[in-house]
Amino acid sequence: LHSNTGVSSRAERKALEKAKILQRESERKIFRLVGRVLKKPEAERSEEEASVLLLHRDTVEEHCKRQVRRNVLKRKQEEVFDDADELKSKVRQLAAAVKQANHLVVYTGAGISTAASIPDYRGPNGVWTQLQKGRTVSSSDLSKAEPTLTHMCIRMLHKEKMVKHVVSQNCDGLHLRSGLPRNALSELHGNMFIEVCTSCSPVREYVRLFDVTERTSLHRHGTGRTCMHCCGELRDTIVHFGERGTLEQPLNWKGAAEAAKMADVILCLGSSLKVLKKYACLWCMNRPASKRPKLFIVNLQWTPKDDLALLKINGKCDDVMSLLMEELNLQIPVYKRAEDPIFCLATPLRPEEVNSHTREVIAPPDGQQDRSADPGRQAEEATAVQGGWFGRGYGKGRKKKKAT
Repeated sequence: LHSNTGVSSRAERKALEKAKILQRESERKIFRLVGRVLKKPEAERSEEEASVLLLHRDTVEEHCKRQVRRNVLKRKQEEVFDDADELKSKVRQLAAAVKQANHLVVYTGAGISTAASIPDYRGPNGVWTQLQKGRTVSSSDLSKAEPTLTHMCIRMLHKEKMVKHVVSQNCDGLHLRSGLPRNALSELHGNMFIEVCTSCSPVREYVRLFDVTERTSLHRHGTGRTCMHCCGELRDTIVHFGERGTLEQPLNWKGAAEAAKMADVILCLGSSLKVLKKYACLWCMNRPASKRPKLFIVNLQWTPKDDLALLKINGKCDDVMSLLMEELNLQIPVYKRAEDPIFCLATPLRPEEVNSHTREVIAPPDGQQDRSADPGRQAEEATAVQGGWFGRGYGKGRKKKKAT
């Protein structure tokens, strides 16, 4: 009796599972059919097709909802430019806020480095956008990039005591190379020129003249070099999607949180804010709306903070900052390689480490090749390469489509 009951309940379960599969397949067929009919102009639909739409109204409604979502997403990805007069008018308002601010904090994203030929992430030619379209992403060695006009403007505004702190999501090290003091900078996602020994206490830092992330990626941070003090393995400082950054430097979360607490004005430059918005401590949202910092956003695309901004400026960062410096009557400093702080900060490689990387080395100001560079590697200059941090993390959480 028990045996028969077991067989029959198993058969029932199988039959139920089969019925569910058939039901799902039937729903998919109907969904595809309705989709094909909706693509046709109303005048070209047959009576049979019109009756299909009447019969499956819920499916029609779902198709319409999805189309609305697609249109909204497309609109959010479009770049919008203010015309010249509107841009000037908005920058005048920004300049007034900068002058009046007691504690101005700047949040920067990939958009401030596009002028240095480093692609952003979510722009029309951004890393995520290209990968979403199934295209491969490569770039020249990012060590070749130099601080942009925006980086240099921020450095000058800090020097003039108009900017108190800079919170950056960028790993390109360009804020540091612009001459911005490290105590005024939080690089929340790390710096591609810095590797650290976490076995030493306090953590020991090594600044290099090349991208140290060649062999690293998500949850794999060893650079292949060792600490000259304790022989512990060195690791990069990059925080990938899906990771939590715990290093004190160069992330400087303490500095970022304190700056946000004191801020009366926040200026966001070239960031989609899709990642930054998740860091609650940077926005003081627990305060009443009237007590929160005034928010100014410079970005060509929609951001999730647009509705909270006092002013949204749709322009390129370099254009906006150039106009802002004009309004503030400040000179824009020119980046000089000879004055790049990275040369003073850098630790040379030991002789046995000379071949531990294949990345181009930033040439010192005297024009002599650094002793950690290998002339044979210069052939790679024209080849497209990817850093261990650049373009990674996109696939996280995305399921591969099954072949049909």
